[in-house]
Amino acid sequence: MTPNNPAERIVYKTLILTWPFYAVGALYVVGPVLAWILGALAFLSLYLGQAIRSDLRATGSIPPLIWAWIVGMLVMLVALWVGHLDWALGTKQTIKSSIGWAKGWALLVLFPLAGAVLPIRREVLIRSQCVIGAWTLALAPILIIAPYIGLPERIFVSPFKAVGGPGPEYFTVYFFTYDPASMTPRWQFYAPWSPFAALLGVLMVLFALEEKDRKWMLAGLAAGLLMILASKSRMGLVGLVACTIAPRMMPLILRGWAWHATAALTASMAVLGTAIVAMAQDAVAIFKGARADSTRVRETLQRIAKERWENDAVWFGHGTVHPGAHIVEYMPIGSHHTWFGLLFVKGLVGFLAFLIPLVWHTLFAMYDAARHPRGRLPMGILMTMVLLSFGENIEIQAYMLWPALILLGVHLREVADDPAP
Repeated sequence: MTPNNPAERIVYKTLILTWPFYAVGALYVVGPVLAWILGALAFLSLYLGQAIRSDLRATGSIPPLIWAWIVGMLVMLVALWVGHLDWALGTKQTIKSSIGWAKGWALLVLFPLAGAVLPIRREVLIRSQCVIGAWTLALAPILIIAPYIGLPERIFVSPFKAVGGPGPEYFTVYFFTYDPASMTPRWQFYAPWSPFAALLGVLMVLFALEEKDRKWMLAGLAAGLLMILASKSRMGLVGLVACTIAPRMMPLILRGWAWHATAALTASMAVLGTAIVAMAQDAVAIFKGARADSTRVRETLQRIAKERWENDAVWFGHGTVHPGAHIVEYMPIGSHHTWFGLLFVKGLVGFLAFLIPLVWHTLFAMYDAARHPRGRLPMGILMTMVLLSFGENIEIQAYMLWPALILLGVHLREVADDPAP
């Protein structure tokens, strides 16, 4: 796989160096820096037009969906400022939070913009994800055996911590960690913690399924499955099934026999519905009980965030997360859930600023997936992002989602260039 232009070279080389960057604790720095470099290249390409070098010329105008993301993320920034003014958080905190916006929410528009405007091919993104998979498989033996031969959980905390971030775990290099509930080892690979590693594994599987070279495809699939299983994340297992199967079933909605089968299945629910509902409730109970302490903390965080949003700051939120008490194991109020976090920190305005472009983009990807195979990967990515949003603050993890975000922009460009029948 040979990159054809500077934008592709930047993306490809940055991706295949994921593990070396992780080894020095630099991933949290690399993501935002790359986003603003690619965003600047995209704006420069649009501004200069034919005056820029031929292999960096804009491939078209900014798609409407990218404009929706631009407006949404700018509204998010305004909501942040208003929230800080409402709660008199001061200039220093406002500047700090604005920098946080530039390292988080802004990435959700800068990377898709780069994919939609710059001549970056999806094949480059797919192959580089599989290269990361090969790195992961090569390093897996030492990672897996580490807790059994007496190696420490944490290797070191990187000096890059000095640039500031959500917490030291984003700059820490690990062999593994112990689950505090069961004291069994879990692996997070190059992610800050295990559940997020599982969803990065889901994304790797989605990319690998689109790889045409069988050897690279198998490397990506094997590494993705390893990340999901070794992380011991329930959300990862759900994503592995839902985000890979659903996009491939979308073409069925255009076929008459599938609608007849659906009608027959719906009719049979009159007889089997009660039993199926009972089985589903049992499955949910087992799912929650698999890590009951984690479920309890997350549900308590969500309840507190919702109550304080309703009572204190409906429209623009509290401006920042607040320290949590012992009942939530000192986790910040407004964390561990994108939607409750948005309501707590940025209020209904911030909530809608993210919800509207995300729903529009997801429906667009679903529509294209029903008509054309190129829509399967973007739909799977957006499903994974939606799933991630119910267990993490997605803006904090955007620095690791950037290949998927670029792919979303590439897909919009592909549709504009060649609309499916």
